[in-house]
Amino acid sequence: MSVLFQRILPVALILSMWACQAPKKESKIQEKKPNIILIMADDQGWGDLSFNGNTNLKTPHIDAIAKNGVAFENFYVQPVCSPTRAELLTGRHFTRLGVYSTSAGGERLNLGETTIAEILKKAGYHTAAYGKWHNGMQPPYHPNARGFDDFYGFASGHWGNYFSPMLEHNGQIVKGNGFLVNDLTAHALSFIDENKDDPFFLYLPLNTPHSPMQVPDAYWDRFQDKPLDMTYHGEEKENTNFTNAALAMVENIDFNVGRISEKLRELNLEDNTIVVYLSDNGPNGWRWNGGMRGKKGSTDEGGVRAPFFIQWKDSIPAGNTVAQIAAAIDILPTLINLTGIEVETEKPIDGKNLSPLIFSKNTKWKERFVYNHWSGKTSVRSQRYRLDTDDRLYDMVDDIGQTSDVSDKFPDIADSLKKAKTNWLTAIPPSKKTDEERPLTLGHPDYMYTQIPARDGIPHGNIERSNRHPNDTFFTNWKNVNDSITWNVAVLADGVFEVQLYYTCKAENVGATVQLTHGNNQLTTTITEAHDPPLKGMENDRDPRIESYVKDFKPITMGEIKLEKGKGQLTLKAVNISGKEAVDVRLLLFKRKE
Repeated sequence: MSVLFQRILPVALILSMWACQAPKKESKIQEKKPNIILIMADDQGWGDLSFNGNTNLKTPHIDAIAKNGVAFENFYVQPVCSPTRAELLTGRHFTRLGVYSTSAGGERLNLGETTIAEILKKAGYHTAAYGKWHNGMQPPYHPNARGFDDFYGFASGHWGNYFSPMLEHNGQIVKGNGFLVNDLTAHALSFIDENKDDPFFLYLPLNTPHSPMQVPDAYWDRFQDKPLDMTYHGEEKENTNFTNAALAMVENIDFNVGRISEKLRELNLEDNTIVVYLSDNGPNGWRWNGGMRGKKGSTDEGGVRAPFFIQWKDSIPAGNTVAQIAAAIDILPTLINLTGIEVETEKPIDGKNLSPLIFSKNTKWKERFVYNHWSGKTSVRSQRYRLDTDDRLYDMVDDIGQTSDVSDKFPDIADSLKKAKTNWLTAIPPSKKTDEERPLTLGHPDYMYTQIPARDGIPHGNIERSNRHPNDTFFTNWKNVNDSITWNVAVLADGVFEVQLYYTCKAENVGATVQLTHGNNQLTTTITEAHDPPLKGMENDRDPRIESYVKDFKPITMGEIKLEKGKGQLTLKAVNISGKEAVDVRLLLFKRKE
């Protein structure tokens, strides 16, 4: 018995779980391990599905995963993106994992953790991730270094344009093809085709309905100015236009889920493929969400309850619902158990294997707590109650909206949850690592490309970010030779690197000379060609955004620079500015030459 499962389930429970399954499935495992497709929406609320009672939209393909499989009624993720993704990948509480922010390096999953992709790859699976990664950009934090053979998408927390944007494919900068969710799904379909004869793990972390609120006309036309049958219940004001855009984006997700389901049927893979669907946090706006309190960013019920559906045709019973509480940390141990893989891991798994709940309605299940934490706020969920960040107790069966504090009525329950919260925060204190402790990694010897984006840089002098939300920003307002941009980096191995600068420059500013320095090594280039595209994104936004607008940046090859192993500062400065400004900067791309 593996170390992982010894920590999760007693042997008798594992054996009873497998006894619940048909002999047909056991013989399948011996012949070919089941494929896994894990689809995750970004900022979709629990209530953004017709399956959960929302009559404002129709999501028949997503609903079908629940109807043909098992739906968890009380499934919990974390209040924001990066923590949920880290928990999903590792089966461990994100507070163990070095994740403390959603940008500028704080989203990185600690090295030394074992991901589900690494486990499956070691067991012979082909692995791919297409979409929003948000757990580290530079190798060895990059998805290609965390067990994924193929990655297409973006590694940041959000993106500024969803129509043929700048993306990456295994570290190399590429241009997308059409609407991003459709494009990601097209890559997923190709991956399924290519690996139909071998076991595969497909992770599809889609980027919608996260803002900016962009969606093709065919979907927006159904929702623009549409009256909402179901609206937000609280005192906060709902932006109905934003809601309509989000629902249109969810219907587009549903269309693409349908494409994947059809591909499985076409290739006769449906009965040997586990399909999972969930979202990474609560809704990104005040809209109908089953009457729950809170939205994205909140540790209340509405900020952390998410849909979770799992289908495996002819193996998992169809149409069942599970009432027991469960969480993102449970995904890894559950999926690994379903594959029959024996795993040993050096670090304890916090999640529970949910297979007994999936296969039997009458499983005896030990009482547990689910912990939600973000930005200094922590809540604890038991099967019936939630203790919020201010230690108010709510009966979640009778009061889903958390309107009446019952801590005085049930002091023993309140005290037990307070103690559990204190013990959890003491045992696994939220971490915050500085750049000095964990600088950006550069030049991993096993990977050709390293991106060093504006997102992770520090501006000095007049230089400004294009927006206060850093993930898809660029640097601008570079007016003085004393201005500079710095990155705290750790070069992982000596080497010579070709460097490309992604820039824009007005015609009157051509002639600026920029210099890249690391230690005693430097590289200088003069901008000889104007490139001044307009800002864009607003033409496709269905509702005004809070993130940066973007533009098409052009690469210029600065030349080659030798970098020596060790920590240091990477500095980009201008040694000459011939016009009013130097250049706007989106990123540096390093390509290892030796």
